[in-house]
Amino acid sequence: MLKRNLPLLITILVFLAGYGYCFTQFPGFASTRVICDLLTDNAFLGIVAVGMTFVILSGGIDLSVGSVIAFTGVALAKLIGQYGVPPFYAFAIVLVMGAMFGAVMGWIIDTLKLPAFIITLAGMFFIRGMSFIVSEESLPINHPLYATLANYAWKVPGGGRFTLLALVMLCVVAVGIILAHRTRFGNNVYAIGGNTHSAGLMGVPVRRTTIYIYMLSCSLAVLSGIIFSLYTSAGYALAASGVELDAIAAVVIGGTLLSGGVGTVLGSLFGVMIQGLIQTYITFDGTLSSWWTKIVMGILLFIFIALQKGMGSYWTTRRARHPELKTT
Repeated sequence: MLKRNLPLLITILVFLAGYGYCFTQFPGFASTRVICDLLTDNAFLGIVAVGMTFVILSGGIDLSVGSVIAFTGVALAKLIGQYGVPPFYAFAIVLVMGAMFGAVMGWIIDTLKLPAFIITLAGMFFIRGMSFIVSEESLPINHPLYATLANYAWKVPGGGRFTLLALVMLCVVAVGIILAHRTRFGNNVYAIGGNTHSAGLMGVPVRRTTIYIYMLSCSLAVLSGIIFSLYTSAGYALAASGVELDAIAAVVIGGTLLSGGVGTVLGSLFGVMIQGLIQTYITFDGTLSSWWTKIVMGILLFIFIALQKGMGSYWTTRRARHPELKTT
């Protein structure tokens, strides 16, 4: 239990320490307005990070999610703006397209035994190119329902507005936690991440699970694209460039091993919140460049990867010296 949850505890402590420091510098950080804005501004990243968590837990990687977000935006702008498709029908169309695209990538990865890095890189280029074919320019989405959904919020004490976008993100995280820890699918994902060959010998349906993993990742990327389009009220082929790297960074900082088999969805949420916290601090400060977010995230990644390596060596040595001890 300690081995599995220690990275999560460290991530939470880092977030709390960072939030405490921000509060000492700017007391306004304690307001519900800042907290709610933190959730809303990072809603799309939080959703895509949940899908990325399952992919990395299985020992894979998905570089296509940023392009899927961009394609979702321009596709929705075309469907709603040019063809007059009702928004909820348009949402259903792009979700089905995203799930099918993820299923194809998952099938290729397992059937051809090719690295997920290469297949999803190809998917990234393909979908980004398709986004430009749909439209090279930014397309506004002018629909009354869009304005209603984007601005829908509940007032909370302290002047904060808990938006529908933030609620959707938290619901996705909650479902992701249940899916990872309370379902057979989640157990299969952890088993494949631990050792694919052994998982197959134990009866885990490796191919089907792999397909489902990438279907889930792309479906959540589409949902993230829907949230992003609500947030910006537009679709743009260049949108979400580099989001896949931000999602991977959030998942790793959240305590998920890049080798797979260890990690939590909740940790990924805190990884996203750490990124958002850094960006919010820079906004409050007013004198720092936004690139400091990347610098700090790079430093944190180095630290967490070194920590993961050190913890792995520690537990391996401990088992070798004390085989009678159970390190779960």
